Amino acid sequence: MKPRLKIAHLPTPVETLPRLTAELNGPHLMTKRDDQTGLAFGGNKTRKLEYLLYAAQAAGADTLITAGAVQSNHCRQTVAAAARLGLNCTLIVVGDPPSPPDGNHFLFHLFGAELVFAERDAVQAKLVEIDQSLCAAGKRPYLIPYGGSNPTGALGYMKAMLELAKQDAAPDWIVFPSSSGGTQAGMLVGARLSGFQGKILGISVDEPGERLKARVAELASETARLIGQTDTFTARDVLVNDEYLGGGYAVMGAAEVEAIRLFAECEGLLLDPVYTGRAGAGLIDLVRKGFFKPDETVLFWHTGGGPALFASKYQGQLLGYA
Repeated sequence: MKPRLKIAHLPTPVETLPRLTAELNGPHLMTKRDDQTGLAFGGNKTRKLEYLLYAAQAAGADTLITAGAVQSNHCRQTVAAAARLGLNCTLIVVGDPPSPPDGNHFLFHLFGAELVFAERDAVQAKLVEIDQSLCAAGKRPYLIPYGGSNPTGALGYMKAMLELAKQDAAPDWIVFPSSSGGTQAGMLVGARLSGFQGKILGISVDEPGERLKARVAELASETARLIGQTDTFTARDVLVNDEYLGGGYAVMGAAEVEAIRLFAECEGLLLDPVYTGRAGAGLIDLVRKGFFKPDETVLFWHTGGGPALFASKYQGQLLGYA
């Protein structure tokens, strides 16, 4: 097993969702609470950062660089981890900064990040530019990819599947939001290692299904090789549903609003407008369509994101006045 820093609160609990199950008259619903990983309001990126930050420290880094949207959960957890370890952190942020800062963007400032705003198609060039400028200034930067999604980061969810195997849960399905691919790739590798017999279904947040399947398969194969496994994965091994893309990335529609309100009112569980809200909407629709068998157990893997609820752009929709 590859070394990691132990910064997450693990294992995260598995809980039943009895009132949501009854409300939807569907299969037995459960949740894996990775919104409780502990670092800066938690979330799935903390598992990835345990491995990525070990690699950064091993490389002698003094500065982390990464990129994400203006309400990025990944950026929030990365800069919080940098603060905890005494590292500098530069974030390349896509989107217009809210004024005053709110949600995750507020937390970027609170944790002491240096923010650089860029257009989406200029992010990669800006990452290279900042990396080079820091090196020229005598710094030792470490670049963390978007979403922490490379083979090193994916190890976090390989280990998460081994963790799930030790808990009192044997779901027929795991449903969760999938975007940059690292979470799903790690799950696939961990599923093979643990002998998991269920199905792993990613609800795409922003990518066409075939593109996301190819990315996840390639990343899963690379992750397996990183730990000395000979397994390979193809797009046929990856389950993705891309029917819930709605108005696009970070655009909250009626389906996401319903999911957020239903999870909150039935279970006291907070989803976010971008990732878990969209995956929750997909789960609700699939249950209503009869996609799952009545006697199956479906585990909703909660990947976090709660601070985005406090972005003013979403509050009016959620409270019904916008």
